[in-house]
Amino acid sequence: MTQHLAAPAHHPTSGTHTGWWRDAVIYQVYPRSFADGNGDGMGDLAGIRDRLPYLRELGVDAVWLSPFYASPQADAGYDVADYRAIDPAFGNLHDADALIRAAHALDLRVIVDLVPNHCSDQHDWFRQALREGPGSRLRERFHFRPGKGEHGELPPNDWESVFGGPAWTRVEAPDGNGGASQPEAGGEWYLHLFAPEQPDLNWEHPAVQDEFRSILRFWLDLGADGFRVDVAHGLVKAPGLPDVGGSDQLKLLGSDVMPFFDQDGVHEIYRSWRRILDEYEGERVLVAEAWTPTVERTALYVRPDEMHQAFNFQYLTANWDVKELREVIDGSLAAMRPVGAPTTWVLSNHDVSRHATRFANPPGLGTQLREQGDRGLGLRRARAATLLMLALPGSAYIYQGEELGLPDVTDLPDEVRQDPSFFRAEGQDGFRDGCRVPIPWTRSGSSYGFGSGGSWLPQPDSWGELSVEAQTGVPGSTLELYRAALAVRREHPGLGAGDAVTWLDAPEGVLVLARDGFLCTTNTTDADVELPVPGTALLSSATPWFGDGTVRLPADSTVWWAV
Repeated sequence: MTQHLAAPAHHPTSGTHTGWWRDAVIYQVYPRSFADGNGDGMGDLAGIRDRLPYLRELGVDAVWLSPFYASPQADAGYDVADYRAIDPAFGNLHDADALIRAAHALDLRVIVDLVPNHCSDQHDWFRQALREGPGSRLRERFHFRPGKGEHGELPPNDWESVFGGPAWTRVEAPDGNGGASQPEAGGEWYLHLFAPEQPDLNWEHPAVQDEFRSILRFWLDLGADGFRVDVAHGLVKAPGLPDVGGSDQLKLLGSDVMPFFDQDGVHEIYRSWRRILDEYEGERVLVAEAWTPTVERTALYVRPDEMHQAFNFQYLTANWDVKELREVIDGSLAAMRPVGAPTTWVLSNHDVSRHATRFANPPGLGTQLREQGDRGLGLRRARAATLLMLALPGSAYIYQGEELGLPDVTDLPDEVRQDPSFFRAEGQDGFRDGCRVPIPWTRSGSSYGFGSGGSWLPQPDSWGELSVEAQTGVPGSTLELYRAALAVRREHPGLGAGDAVTWLDAPEGVLVLARDGFLCTTNTTDADVELPVPGTALLSSATPWFGDGTVRLPADSTVWWAV
């Protein structure tokens, strides 16, 4: 039975201001890979709570927790069986309550992941819908359809799963004699834009809408400061579920109009959610994971009466190239300005290769990589890209471990992988496990301090020297670079705030952007570049060389200046 707990007494207030999310730095915690509190090899809520002081010292404003709900874990918790319960692997509701309270005591806000497009096939609604068979009213809460073909043996339409293969699975029923399952009478199929274990909910059904409004209130009452909304662009499907046509659907995701993504009907859902959040004190927020064809379409999700933020995937997928970076930055700021929303910036998350690996490889290989690439090059560019990102106006997201300069683990044995798209052999590249390996805290010991019982994915032998312990207090380490950058960003009035940058003339391959009393120079070339000294150096991703009134910017580096 779902258990209700009293809400925490207060929300973070010190050092905050109206619209705290507008320039916040938000740290993504992937619970199973952050810290293990009970020694079972899996990260958990108790482990996260114990490590909150580290995040406070790092200098972030909020923590976003990837799903920790009760789940069969067919897709790492994004297949939710009970939205009001904690999966036993992560703890219980008392642990969630204690975590939120501890975070608030440290003036850290907590954003929880909400998964409304689909649930688990083990959710009570779906299990009952299967038991009741065709015509069941509970099936109306999902997308059940008869198949095509003489005997209903073909899917209802040509939609493909993001994980590869058809987006439809035919329901099977026991044969009545204890033998193998067979297609049920009536031949119905159900829609799943992701894994078959993740049936899509029908958001035209009032019960679905009522249920999620209740779920929002449950977590807001517990003290959550907001929600990152998974697949925010996918809830509403085009009427009649029309065929897409063609065979390149997966290549078109996020770049073309699709009948199952970014339908206009999603916006009324988020307006109703915003009204609920506005009832609560403490400025609770909604953050959209919305893959859309254009940044202008993304801006529709953050109009004044809808969500507060939307992830900027155009920036995440930009190559290390001056022209491309400048176009994405300008386009992102311009799209958000008319709706009054802050632009967000992110370089890594749990679904893509870490940017230390992405920038180590030639452009055009995608966002899930099988090769480590040039590790030194990737780290230099990652450090420079991070300083550029943190210099931009708006809110920034940091994915756990990027502050350590962690690369993807690209040589995981097939037998330890758990990404469902890996096993479907189509769709996504299926190499998301590489960015989900548990992070190292200490130079040695069981799982480098992750926990006393090993780790659910193996860590490389070299990770001890990338650990928090190995980098703490070491000048020039990536961890200390992040700590210093976040400290400067918090103290300098020209960083984070605002909605525009001024570009200054610069040599080919160099970006020079100005803010109020601040300058950022980024050299994206593979050679040093000499410039007149523009001001007082505040921070650099690599050591610049100063001459008589000039400065040499190292290849693939960023320097911050006070002017």
